[in-house]
Amino acid sequence: MSASGTDAAARLDLSARAPVAERRPHETEIHGRRRDDAYAYLRDRDDPAVFAYLHAENAYTDAVMAPTAALQTRLYDEMLSHIVQTDLSVPYRVGDYWYYSRTQEGRQYPIHARKRGEDGPEEITLDVNALAEGHPFLGIGAYAVSPNARYLAYTVDTTGYRQYTLHVKDLSTGDVLAEAIPRVNEVVWAADDRTLFFVTEDDVSKRRDRFWRHELGASESTLLYHERDERYDLAAMRTNDRAYALLGAFSKSTTEWRVLPLDRPLEAPRVVVPRSEGHRSSLEHRDGWFYLLTNRGADDFRLVRTPVDAPDEAHWEELVAQRPGVHLSDVDMFRSFAVLHGRSGGFGNLEILDVTTGELRPVPMPETVHSVFAHTNLEYDTDAYRFAYASLVTPQTVFEIDLATGERRVLKATQVPGYEPARYASELVHATARDGTRVPVSLVSRTDVPRDGSAPLLLYAYGSYGLSMDPAFSPSRLALLDRGVVFAIAHVRGGGELGEAWRTSGHLRQKINTFTDFVDVAEHLIAQRYTAADRLAAQGGSAGGLLMGAISNDRPDLFATILSHVPFVDVLNTMLDASLPLTTSEYLEWGDPNDAGDYDYIARYSPYDNVCAQAYPATLVKVAINDSQVPYWEGAKLVAKIRAMQTGTKPLLLHVNFGAGHGGASGRYDHLREIAFDYAFVLSTVKGIDP
Repeated sequence: MSASGTDAAARLDLSARAPVAERRPHETEIHGRRRDDAYAYLRDRDDPAVFAYLHAENAYTDAVMAPTAALQTRLYDEMLSHIVQTDLSVPYRVGDYWYYSRTQEGRQYPIHARKRGEDGPEEITLDVNALAEGHPFLGIGAYAVSPNARYLAYTVDTTGYRQYTLHVKDLSTGDVLAEAIPRVNEVVWAADDRTLFFVTEDDVSKRRDRFWRHELGASESTLLYHERDERYDLAAMRTNDRAYALLGAFSKSTTEWRVLPLDRPLEAPRVVVPRSEGHRSSLEHRDGWFYLLTNRGADDFRLVRTPVDAPDEAHWEELVAQRPGVHLSDVDMFRSFAVLHGRSGGFGNLEILDVTTGELRPVPMPETVHSVFAHTNLEYDTDAYRFAYASLVTPQTVFEIDLATGERRVLKATQVPGYEPARYASELVHATARDGTRVPVSLVSRTDVPRDGSAPLLLYAYGSYGLSMDPAFSPSRLALLDRGVVFAIAHVRGGGELGEAWRTSGHLRQKINTFTDFVDVAEHLIAQRYTAADRLAAQGGSAGGLLMGAISNDRPDLFATILSHVPFVDVLNTMLDASLPLTTSEYLEWGDPNDAGDYDYIARYSPYDNVCAQAYPATLVKVAINDSQVPYWEGAKLVAKIRAMQTGTKPLLLHVNFGAGHGGASGRYDHLREIAFDYAFVLSTVKGIDP
């Protein structure tokens, strides 16, 4: 680890001439408010000038970053050195087979396989490397083996647009059947091993709106349900006991459930939890009872059960009541036990429920700052449960716990070559926001990093949709930590770390709390001498990219560097265009700008609409041409506008991935190179680093 006070930004090549996007007047008016969106044309993929501009931006970014080529190589090599390249996942049992995936050194993608019994010969079920041949991108969505273990239903995306095609493979012969059904999401097998249920999305809006039944070999599928309310998306799954297919209709605030017996696939789905505005729930089944996690009468959810034949609320029986400071998020149901997933104190927890006695026992976690989540648990008749645990200093460990005794054993502790845990430490601090709210912050650094304001710090956050940013271990992050960089996660409002109230106090007309929380966390870390403003970098992606845009407009003086991935920054224009994917369902998160009050509130923070003449931090914006969630033009328009208006001289870069979507590169080696590029930009634009 080494550091210096040199202005590292000088290491970038700023001599190249930055592209200047053409301005084309495009006036719009709504609610009596007029706007000129001079870069609106950048969304026109059929305009040759658009792609010429995007390629010019890439060429400029390459030129500016050229001096970091050796640094990127060092970073990549370091990150690769911390990964066991040939590795095996923890096998899990389904019936007579044990399933697993494995990686081989030099190959981008995993190989999925199985064995009959733990010591049987290997059968490769799906070699993702073979599927990826000839494609710059390859994503696997569904992976579902039929009950008799003969067929594998899987879905493939070859563009990054997250538009998957369903295929079925006969595992007994290796042949892929004739089925090639487009735009498929979740897949559920019926008990007869011949019938599939799946959800498809609309080909324009990408809303998941149709639920189908399909018999293998049939030329057509049967539509069972069409969701016409544009606020709702469908999702299909099955209960853990394989008794029912579940069809959920989800808006941002409401859930409805239908069920279909898997042993009677010709029946129509029936509603068991009707939609009621504001009621959200999850559903499971056991022994003639439906089990619901519900927010009815419990903002942070409670567990109830109801007879299959009388699922209405009048017959609900409470099993676990709402408790102060505990937010329940999911339930895994087994023959004799249930495992509840939740959060307390900002971090995940597990509790074991004996469904016979009603006893509820917590599963202790060894560290305050941690993440925990379910591993693969597909056997219903079991007394063992698998979960994965990690922290900022503890690599992922897969445990199996005895549900009756609570005893646990390690199934696999991820090996990280060259990692010495004693050299690193994590901690939890709280920053006081301007309204008095205490905001949790998870940090990790080398133990020898001084706390005198000299250390660089990378501050990450998301803060939307009630999603929690759990602190987990990252082998690639060691490349930063070993250079003296502190890494921190700001658990800002809008996320779900502290329950339902935490989520709702950072969305709709309280969304600005997300941005001010992040700024207040940054100021707290500076005041406590974890870092200084010229050493502070900020990172966020998607809705977290919205956060990056908002804070760079509001407090450009507070950050040396902004790293923004696939950012949602053109909020007004996007939310006013109902033809775009996801827009209408997003009204319940951001508001509907067709309403004048929501329009005015969004206009206060929408990053693209608030760019002004000021000096901006060093900024790298990364977008993807096949992004179906946040279109490439949002980040492109933001960069064009900042470049035209900024008064400073710090680097402003746009990088366009022409071969991927929202999640970036699909191959594991390509993904590491993307991280190395990002880290090189950060290390070259904050003070206090000798890369």
